[in-house]
Amino acid sequence: MEKPGRYINGELNSVHRSPDGRLSIALAYPDVYEVGLSNLGLQILYELINERDDCIAERTYAPWMDMEAEMRRSGVPLFTLEGHRSVADFDIVGFTLQYELTYANILNMLDLAGIPVFAADRGEASPLVIGGGPGAFAPEPLALFFDAFAIGDGELLLPDLIDAVLVGKRAGAGRKEILAALARIPGIYVPSLYEVDYLKDGRVAEISARSPAPDVVKRRILKDLNDAPLLSAPIVPSVSAVHDRCVIEIMRGCTRGCRFCQAGIIYRPVRERREERIVENASRVIASTGYEELSLSSLSTADHTGVKEVLTELARRYGRDVALSLPSLRVDSFSVELIRQIAKSKRSGLTFAPEAGTQRLRDVINKGVTETDLLEAAEAAFESGWHRLKLYFMIGLPNEGVEDLEGIVSLTRRVADLGRCALPRTRRGRLSVVASISSFVPKAHTPFQWFAQEALEVIEQKQRFLQENLRGRGLSLRWHDARVSTVEGIIARGDRRAGRAIYEAWRSGCKFDAWADHFNFGAWLAALGKTRLSPEFFATRERELDETLPWSHIDAGVTADFLKKERERALAGTVTADCRFDRCGDCGVCSRFKVKNVLARGRKERVSALN
Repeated sequence: MEKPGRYINGELNSVHRSPDGRLSIALAYPDVYEVGLSNLGLQILYELINERDDCIAERTYAPWMDMEAEMRRSGVPLFTLEGHRSVADFDIVGFTLQYELTYANILNMLDLAGIPVFAADRGEASPLVIGGGPGAFAPEPLALFFDAFAIGDGELLLPDLIDAVLVGKRAGAGRKEILAALARIPGIYVPSLYEVDYLKDGRVAEISARSPAPDVVKRRILKDLNDAPLLSAPIVPSVSAVHDRCVIEIMRGCTRGCRFCQAGIIYRPVRERREERIVENASRVIASTGYEELSLSSLSTADHTGVKEVLTELARRYGRDVALSLPSLRVDSFSVELIRQIAKSKRSGLTFAPEAGTQRLRDVINKGVTETDLLEAAEAAFESGWHRLKLYFMIGLPNEGVEDLEGIVSLTRRVADLGRCALPRTRRGRLSVVASISSFVPKAHTPFQWFAQEALEVIEQKQRFLQENLRGRGLSLRWHDARVSTVEGIIARGDRRAGRAIYEAWRSGCKFDAWADHFNFGAWLAALGKTRLSPEFFATRERELDETLPWSHIDAGVTADFLKKERERALAGTVTADCRFDRCGDCGVCSRFKVKNVLARGRKERVSALN
C-alpha cells in the first residue's frame, strides 16, 4: 500500500469501545483518510456520539486505488478504523457531504461495504444510510441512494436522530417504521416519502410528500454556539493530513451576503463564540494534541467581534511556540491590524479573496471590498514579513466582461509590485504572488441559483487569456479544471435524474473525481448520454424565477423573495449591507426561525473598531 497509515488505526485521541448493546454509527467521509480527517464537522460528531453510553462511533474513509483493488481481490469489505469491523454491520452509516465531485465515491464505498447502492434495494439487515453537511441542502442527486438527510446543525439533529433509531430498534420496528419516525423529526428529510413529477420540457413540476413527511423540510438552527459542546480531543492523524493542525470553530454563519456563496446562506445567522470559550477551546485542543499550529476557523474569521482580543490572549499564552492561522481572512482595513498581530507569532500561509478583478463586478457579487482594501492588506502583510500571498478569483460570474479579466491581471501585478517595494532587498527574490482561479458554479439557495453557468468553451477561453497575460517574476497562476466545474454544476443543481448519471459514471469507473489525475470527463459525458440527460439543461440553462427548483422542498431559512431581490440588486450592481452592523436585510431567517445574530461583543463596539 502507498500509505498504510490510512488504514491501521491507533491514532492519538481515537476512541475504542465495545459495540455490545450500543447503537453503532460508522461516520464516513467519501475521500481519502488525510482529507476526511481534516473535516472539523466529522470530528465534532465523532466526539458527541462517543460521549454517550448508548452509542459508539467509528470512522471509515474511501480507500485509495491500491487498497481497494486488494480488498476486492481478497474479499475484504469496507471496514472502520477503530474496530476493523465491516461497515455493513453498523446500524447507521453517516456520510459527510462536502463536495459534489465526491459523490461517485459514496456509491463505491457502499458497494465495497456490501450495502446495496440503491436505498430501495436495502433490507432489514442493511444499515440506514444518512447524509449531512452542505450537500444535504440540495439532496436530490443522491436521493436514490440515501435513506435520510439531516438538514441543519448536527448538535441539534444528532441526538434526536439517535434517540428515534434507538426507540425503534428496541421496539422491534422495521425499516419503514423507523424511517417514518425520522421523517417526523424537524430537519430530517426522507426522500422515499416524496414523489417528483416533471413537465414535458424536463423541468420539475411538483414535489409532493406522503404522510408523515412534511411538505417542506425546515433546517434546524442552533441558536447560540456557546451552548454547543467544545471539541476537546481531536484525533491526531497517523499520516500527515491536509490540514495537520488544531482547528477550532470561533463562529458559525456569515451575513456579508456574497451572492454566489451558498455557505453564507445556509449557515445564517451569525453565532459567535465568546472570547473566553474560544481560549478555553484552544487550550484544550493544544494540550490534548501537541500541535504547534492553531487555526481559528469560520466563514469569515476577521468578522468575529472579539477576534483581536482572542489573538492577543493566545499570543500572550503561547507566543512563538504556536503558530496562529486565520484561514478566512477578509480583504478589508480591519484585517491589516490582525495581520500585524499574528505576525508576532509563527508565520503560516496568507490568502486573500478579492473574487473579482473590478469594483463593478465585486459590487455585482456583493463582495464588499475595494482595491484599496486589498492593497493595504497586502502591503501590511509584506511589511510584517510575509513573502508569499495567494489571491483567489472567480471567472464566469454573472455580467463578467473582458475588463474584469484584465482587472485580475492588473490587480495581481499591483500586489506583486507592492511586495517588491515593501520586502527587504534580501527577501525580494522569494516573493511569490499566486493568482488562484476557480470557475463560478451556481449553487442552490443563493441569489445566483437562477443564473446559467458559463459554457465549458467560454471558461477555457478565459483561462487561456489569463495564462497568456499573467506572467512575470514572482507571479504564478493556478486554475481549476473547467471540465470538473461543469460536472460540479450539473450535480449542484440536479434533480433525482442526475442520480442515475452519477450511478452510470461510477459503473464506468469514475471515482476520486476531485483528484485531477483520476477525473474522467468522457465517462461523465457518456453517463449523461446513457441516461438521456443534457449537460446544457442542468448546467448552462438559465432558470425561470417561477420554476419549481429541485430543492424547493428544503427550507434553508432565507425566503425565495429575498433571493430574488438580491438577484435583481446584483443585476443593478447595488450593494446590500451586512445586517450585523447595519439595518436588517429581511432575509427571513431571524423572523421565521426565532433566531438572531449572536455577537461576542456588541454591534457598537465592532463598528467602532472598524472605523
